[in-house]
Amino acid sequence: MKVSKDFLWGGAISAHQSEGAFQLGGKGISTMDVLGIKPDTKERGVHYPFQKDYYYPTHRSIELYHHYKEDIAMLADMGIKCFRFSIDWSRIYPMGDEAYPNEEGLRFYDAILDELEHYHIEPMITISHFEIPYHLVETYGSWKNPKMIDFYMNYCETLFQRYHKRVTYWITFNEINIVTYRPYMTTGIEPCRRDCFFMGHHQMIASAKAVIRAHEINPDMKIGAMAMYGPTYPHTCDPQNVLDAMFCDEEIYHFLDVMVRGAYSNKSKAYLQLHDLMFPITQEDEDILKKGTVDFIGFSYYMSWTTSEESALGNMGEGGKNPYLSTSPWGWQIDPIGLRISLNALYNRYQKPLFIVENGLGTMDYIEDGCIHDQERVKYMRNHIREMMKAMILDGVDVMGYLAWGCIDLISASSGEMSKRYGMIYVDLDDQGNGTRKRMKKDSFD
Repeated sequence: MKVSKDFLWGGAISAHQSEGAFQLGGKGISTMDVLGIKPDTKERGVHYPFQKDYYYPTHRSIELYHHYKEDIAMLADMGIKCFRFSIDWSRIYPMGDEAYPNEEGLRFYDAILDELEHYHIEPMITISHFEIPYHLVETYGSWKNPKMIDFYMNYCETLFQRYHKRVTYWITFNEINIVTYRPYMTTGIEPCRRDCFFMGHHQMIASAKAVIRAHEINPDMKIGAMAMYGPTYPHTCDPQNVLDAMFCDEEIYHFLDVMVRGAYSNKSKAYLQLHDLMFPITQEDEDILKKGTVDFIGFSYYMSWTTSEESALGNMGEGGKNPYLSTSPWGWQIDPIGLRISLNALYNRYQKPLFIVENGLGTMDYIEDGCIHDQERVKYMRNHIREMMKAMILDGVDVMGYLAWGCIDLISASSGEMSKRYGMIYVDLDDQGNGTRKRMKKDSFD
């Protein structure tokens, strides 16, 4: 099986999980910077002002800020054609509500793009990946406040004007549906469920406005939605199990329907009304959403779930255990065929190009005789890529590319750990922040 020469093979990272240098270059404090880990425990929470005896993983991370030339050279050696990274909003607008951007922060991303261009690697930028300036939370209440849309658009305007000739592919929000599962990750607060959907509405308005503005500046720019995706299977053939599985998937479609089709579905409206989650939607909102539909659908795929009452953890969600699947050391169910199912489900529903912007295995790696034999990762990726190719070639699904998550080891967004590694490049760093941060190829690199 073969794919087009234009297919975008590559890797993906985020700023807060990799850059470090949180007080350098004029960077402000982001919502992820205040997540500290209590000494000698795995207890993680918001601690700001900073506590000197707490460990804040984002403050140094793997120090991509200082190693980006070395890292991009290694990625080029690995043969990738596309590199997805995020821009730290607080590095461009330290407080989030300034009138003018931080030029030093922009120059850092100029340098990243210079290196990618040197190696002929296509960039993909995530505009907001699980972080916002902390000042916007403290002063405005985060995405509950519609003023956030204006702050986000000011930020987007800066990025689009500066990079519209250098960057074709953009994602407005990383895993936007996470706002209803783990709201802190995308908003910096833990509100009631109704507010989660209301904040998601503001984010989708912001996304639609960004799409409209990007196309005005350069019609060739491709702006994508992005959701966490994974199918839920009925635990049995009991019709109630089948119905339950269908409704589990609907919460993901709630967001994609709006961003891809330009309007809330009748089913979403009925759900919000029934559960007292409805919020005001103006005619202006509807007009913006209709006009600002995305060019492609990006999604992360790590696992599937069932409607079983026996719980299986994974990514930011939680669902039922599947007795037919093995799991990672973190309990994430490994389901390559589920990727093919996901691709078919999304493409049949939307008929829009799809982009797998995250997929990978988070597991422990060990150095043995100077080598890292991560054959489980090789097996995981090989099996998932085979199922992706079946979806493309046998099922006719339009897939733009495949990006391995954490192509270089980085800290976990959900737990702050380093021991849950995804990369094909090893970074010498432990869960307490100790290590040389030296880079090293794993078997999966080849």
